[in-house]
Amino acid sequence: MNISKTLDAKGLACPMPIVKTKKAMDEINPGEVLEVVVTDKGALNDIPAWVKSAGHNVLEQKTVEDVLYFYIEKA
Repeated sequence: MNISKTLDAKGLACPMPIVKTKKAMDEINPGEVLEVVVTDKGALNDIPAWVKSAGHNVLEQKTVEDVLYFYIEKA
């Protein structure tokens, strides 16, 4: 997977991870991949829901030592 941009949203509480993810998605081109790194457990539901509503695609989602990683392809 070729990551175009990484957003470090660790330590931020809802809704800031979503706000920052939207802003970062606006800065990349269609087909590029944004890596979002968060610690807010609410993001497990919030980010996939926002990605779906915005028409983008979660390519992969994983958790490593309480840190959540999302790989989002821009539509």
